[in-house]
Amino acid sequence: MAVDSTIHASAVLAGSKGILIRGPSGSGKSLLAWHLINASSQGLLPFTRLVGDDRLQVTGQSGRLLVRPAQALSGLIEIHGLGIRRLPFESVAVVAWVVDLGAPDAARLPAGELTTALIAEVKVTRLPVAAGMAALPMVLAALGTTP
Repeated sequence: MAVDSTIHASAVLAGSKGILIRGPSGSGKSLLAWHLINASSQGLLPFTRLVGDDRLQVTGQSGRLLVRPAQALSGLIEIHGLGIRRLPFESVAVVAWVVDLGAPDAARLPAGELTTALIAEVKVTRLPVAAGMAALPMVLAALGTTP
């Protein structure tokens, strides 16, 4: 049985890994998505593409977490200071990582229970990022050092 919900988040496909970016309003979800999308043009990631920004549909199905853009916002991303921009996008991605921006439980050496999140009844690897920390280097390190 599939479990569906709509959440306030952004998502990017990096290679074959979907990255779901959550956090409070103004925490930099769209900015991190934009930086990840541009990381492939800098040779930091092999392939990146927007899945969605602002509102996403998440579905837990067969032990995997699927993420899709809200239909009305497909291909749109807000870039602070520039407004809404249209980009190529993926219609669905399997989430491999959840990045929680502004996470109050972020730690230098996180305990095991902090490194997973349960979303739509699916357990996903979690990267908590403290408020004020640069998220892009942490995400690149996580992607580059995890099989």
